[in-house]
Amino acid sequence: MLPGRLCWVPLLLALGVGSGRGGGGDSRRRRLLAAKVNKHKPWIETSYHGVITENNDTVILDPPLVALDKDAPVPFAGEICAFKIHGQELPFEAVVLNQTSGEGRLRARGAIDCELQKEYTFIIQAYDCGAGTRAAAWKKSHKAVVHIQVKDVNEFAPTFKEPAYKAVVTEGKIYDSILQVEAVDEDCSPQYSQICNYEIVTTDVPFAIDRNGNIRNTEKLSYDKQHQYEILVTAYDCGQKPAAQDTLVQVDVKPVCKPGWQDWTKRIEYQPGSGSVPLFPSIHLETCDGAVSSIQITTELQTNYIGKGCDRETYSEKSLQKLCGASSGIIDLLPSPSAAMNWTAGLLVDSSEMIFKFDGRQGAKIPDGIVPKNLTDQFTITMWMKHGPSPGVRAEKETILCNSDKTEMNRHHYALYVHNCRLVFLLRKDFDQADTFRPAEFHWKLDQICDKEWHYYVINVEFPVVTLYMDGATYEPYLVTNDWPIHPSHIAMQLTVGACWQGGEVTKPRFAQFFHGSLASLTIRPGKMESQKVISCLQACKEGLDLNSLESLGQGIKYHFNPSQSVLVMEGDDIGNINHALQKVSYINSRQFPTAGVRRLKVSSKVQCFGEDVCISIPDLDTYVMVLQAIEPQITLRGTDRFWRPAAQFASARGVVLFPDIKIVSTFTKAEAPGDLRATGASWVVGTPKSAVLEEMLHNLDFCDILVLGGDLDPREECLELNHSELHQRHLDATNSTAGYSIYGVGSMSRYEQVLRHVRYRHWRPATLEARRFRIKCSELNGRYSSNEFNLEVSVLHEVRVSDEEHVNHLIVQPPFLQSVHHPESRVSVQHSSVVPSISTVVIIISVCMLVFVVAMGVYRARIAHQHFTQETEAAKEAEMDWDDSALTITVNPMEKHEAPGRGEDETEEEEEEVEEDISSSSSDSDDSDEEEVEEGTGRGRHGQSGARQAQLEWDDSTLPY
Repeated sequence: MLPGRLCWVPLLLALGVGSGRGGGGDSRRRRLLAAKVNKHKPWIETSYHGVITENNDTVILDPPLVALDKDAPVPFAGEICAFKIHGQELPFEAVVLNQTSGEGRLRARGAIDCELQKEYTFIIQAYDCGAGTRAAAWKKSHKAVVHIQVKDVNEFAPTFKEPAYKAVVTEGKIYDSILQVEAVDEDCSPQYSQICNYEIVTTDVPFAIDRNGNIRNTEKLSYDKQHQYEILVTAYDCGQKPAAQDTLVQVDVKPVCKPGWQDWTKRIEYQPGSGSVPLFPSIHLETCDGAVSSIQITTELQTNYIGKGCDRETYSEKSLQKLCGASSGIIDLLPSPSAAMNWTAGLLVDSSEMIFKFDGRQGAKIPDGIVPKNLTDQFTITMWMKHGPSPGVRAEKETILCNSDKTEMNRHHYALYVHNCRLVFLLRKDFDQADTFRPAEFHWKLDQICDKEWHYYVINVEFPVVTLYMDGATYEPYLVTNDWPIHPSHIAMQLTVGACWQGGEVTKPRFAQFFHGSLASLTIRPGKMESQKVISCLQACKEGLDLNSLESLGQGIKYHFNPSQSVLVMEGDDIGNINHALQKVSYINSRQFPTAGVRRLKVSSKVQCFGEDVCISIPDLDTYVMVLQAIEPQITLRGTDRFWRPAAQFASARGVVLFPDIKIVSTFTKAEAPGDLRATGASWVVGTPKSAVLEEMLHNLDFCDILVLGGDLDPREECLELNHSELHQRHLDATNSTAGYSIYGVGSMSRYEQVLRHVRYRHWRPATLEARRFRIKCSELNGRYSSNEFNLEVSVLHEVRVSDEEHVNHLIVQPPFLQSVHHPESRVSVQHSSVVPSISTVVIIISVCMLVFVVAMGVYRARIAHQHFTQETEAAKEAEMDWDDSALTITVNPMEKHEAPGRGEDETEEEEEEVEEDISSSSSDSDDSDEEEVEEGTGRGRHGQSGARQAQLEWDDSTLPY
């Protein structure tokens, strides 16, 4: 091409083509010349067919894009300069590959997506180069039609129209098609957009699927074998590309219509503190179109294996008696083992409750003095008992409680025992005046005595009438046997539990008539009978069945609860109302810390039908409530664990308050996201995980023990004291011994704080005492939740007494600073030497006498000033500082007061007050009023002496090694 064009250049230049000379004539000549040279239009095919693969830019045309011009080989006129496409916003362009040969190419300007457009049709024309470089003289070919098809790429996977499918089938049938699943593919071509196959991914299921997505069962399904099947299905397009995500197909197996309860759950979870939770919120009865005239439903909560028959509070029986309003004077015969009450230490105990198990080989002796020797004509015995049939062919007496002769004879004065599933109470009256028959044995024959379940028994004695209450119901004895009274004797008696003591008529005293079963809360109340209200409260259950919204039950529903609310009976004639009523039945547990575990539920139904039709049978419903573990509290005691007090306070009538700032806090760990801390205001605790925070909770305590460490108290010298009014106004009780102080009773943590802050320690000889250590430990639910052990050490500040000779030596030495030294000895005494005083000593003694006169005047003024401080500081004694230095004995060098320059009268008066305190505190013949002044010195030490002491000693107790 290029050589040809170069050959034509001289000829064109000779003709004046392209020259600027000649003006308008030259231009006319050029047009004429161009018309003579570019005589023909380019020529192309009339139609083209092309194929382009999506996401590619090359178009393959058939035939290839070539333009011809008959003016060839004339330069420009015989050359092809362009291909132009006619159409708006077409994603194609045509380029010239060779102007001389006219070859061109069609290509895409961007990505081609088959899914957006599968075909393109447009017009294309070829242009020659004209007669020169100006495009205006180009000649164009005729219009050719270009048709392009976009070739698809399998880039999309099949997707299902539904994320999940569900179908219900009846058991025992084979289905041709249970349901049909359908998948689609977004590819544009038939090959890649069509679904060619479906497949079940889940293995070992009795189902199959065809290529159209129809699912069928391959065997008969059984509702009893499996209620529901979940299978995964995938799809393949014709390019064998699998679906991006499998679909879930759920097939529910519906049983052949059988009468019974539907839509209930086997397990119902109960979170402590949730209140009343519905048990069957969606339950309904399926009668299979049976003609039902009426139905009776019995819902039973079975809790006989939990605690004492249900989830009752596990406080001590004495605390429960107090909570229920029982009279005082109740004696607990089966208390939790402790230092003061240890006769139950050898018995088998349930780990979670105060339940004692008797295996027929154990008995416990009640110490003398616990129960009065002779009971009056009125008294009450209460107990929880679980007992089964007696072992052996010939059942022996099984003693629960027995009071018999300790030695010599074998008389039973009173006893409670089980014999052949009968409960027998024996009461032998002492001989007084008339030697006549009197009621002695009272028998009750009840099935509950041997049913191996817990029952609450109360025996009210108002001689000669004895009444039994079992689970709140009254039972009169079916048999009363008379006997002669017991003649008086001086033989001591032994009270036992779980067996009877046989002290006489045997070679060796031993236990006999052992009990087989479990006992709890065995108490006796001499001289008083319990009321029906108290008995009902004591046997009341903390968990049971409940009915939400009684108003919505409907007038056609009758219902009845048993006393413990463990059984609910409902009756009605409309199935819809019965369903609605049963949906309202709920479980409730009012304990703050309920016993975790399973509570079994049983729903039984009795149906009556119209006419003589065979009535339908409704199977019993068995389910259970799972009570989850309650959040366990962490009870923490904190306060001042070490302090010092002057010896005079220990010996005073008030004594030393041991726990003035004791604080009881209960917390629980709560999992919480870190982002929620700001909203809740909870604080982080060092050592806890980032997702755990501690929150405070309020609950009761049932006892706090104050133990004396390092040996018991000596009652001749020391004691722990607490005003009974502090206990009574807070409804608490206490026992005191040389081992410590026990405060018990159900009360809030704040009540126990208030009582503990009034416990005082007294010691009548504090000179022999260096320190005493105590320990507090508190409990909730009889030790189920225990606090930390809070240790306290209280020490005595001993005064130092110095002889006159040592005072003289202090005057001579004149130390620049005074130091307070704590001596381990209780007192420091200095022996006087028997030497003849020198002349200088006599002079010094005369000087000291003159100084004493000056000091006496200061003492008189100080006493007047202190009278005002004594009244002001009386109320501040309760909030004493841990370090009370008001009664410290400080020996001051009196010479410094006169010799030190720059001191005024105020300083001298303050120093004289200190000397006066030294004299008053060390005086051996001070009266009672002086002792009270020493005790009230806390306020004076803080106000009147603070400035002088800071100036002289700068006493800082923060550096003490404790």
